[in-house]
Amino acid sequence: MSEKGRASAEEEGGASKEGRALAEGEGGTPVKEADSVLEMDGASAAQANSAPINMGSYERFLRDQGLAPGTVRLYVRVASDYLREFGSPSREGASRYRDELVGRCKPATVNLRVNALNRFLAYEGMPECRVGCVQVQRRSYLEGVISAGECQRLGRMLLEHGHMTYYFAVRVLASTGLRVSELLELTARDVRAGHLDVVSKGGKARRVFIPSSLCAELGRWLAEEGRVEGCVFLNARGERITARGLSGQLKVLAERYGIDPSVVYPHSFRHLFARSFLDAREDIALLADLMGHSSIETTRIYLRRTASEQRAVVEEVVTW
Repeated sequence: MSEKGRASAEEEGGASKEGRALAEGEGGTPVKEADSVLEMDGASAAQANSAPINMGSYERFLRDQGLAPGTVRLYVRVASDYLREFGSPSREGASRYRDELVGRCKPATVNLRVNALNRFLAYEGMPECRVGCVQVQRRSYLEGVISAGECQRLGRMLLEHGHMTYYFAVRVLASTGLRVSELLELTARDVRAGHLDVVSKGGKARRVFIPSSLCAELGRWLAEEGRVEGCVFLNARGERITARGLSGQLKVLAERYGIDPSVVYPHSFRHLFARSFLDAREDIALLADLMGHSSIETTRIYLRRTASEQRAVVEEVVTW
């Protein structure tokens, strides 16, 4: 039985406004159907041998699989865009979809969307229509990662100019290796506890420990702000700051302080944490657990050196 068949016991009908919004997205076309059902013409429907495809049911199925909200949005958008362009699932259509992506997207983006489409094809009970990903040539070095010195300088400037929300965001990211989505879940209660329990990609739960000195500093700041509950990182309106807002403002401030903004983004501090951890303690298995990686192979990227570090080694070694 297909995944769609197993999910068919769920309530059918119109999708919620939220479901329709999730079918829209960056680079996608809004779904116009009032009930989020993508109607196909008679020929296409006959070819698919199924009733009109209900994207609301597919969305609920993905959520039931424990996928992250961003992943659900991507998968629904890819399926919607594919059906809108090609009408019905088929091997030929999937191949054409991939080939069109190759002409305008980076290989990593192509593979991300191909995997999303393959998930939808499996859900529809048509695994034979799935297509392969394109080959990605991995770089032998890390790039675009902030250095420890740059991070310390950025933190110092943020503190001096009173940008406390961004100061502590940088400190926590660089000291814990949290993903930005996980950072934004941090609460005053977590600070008092000294740790944050998070659910990583794939539904893997882990406990992230915050250094005691940083907890003490955070606690004093929150007390001064009169905040004993709720999320730590708020915007000027007192609402939880968004990942986009945090990233954009950090780049603006970095440029103001003479720091290359291309290396200042939330995930860069996660990379810095991993590199610094391995420099201090060569325990890649422990790092994989701390980072929430499901495979240690993902963690191995941090064993690589940056391009500038590789050049420095070559300059030191080559004496002939």
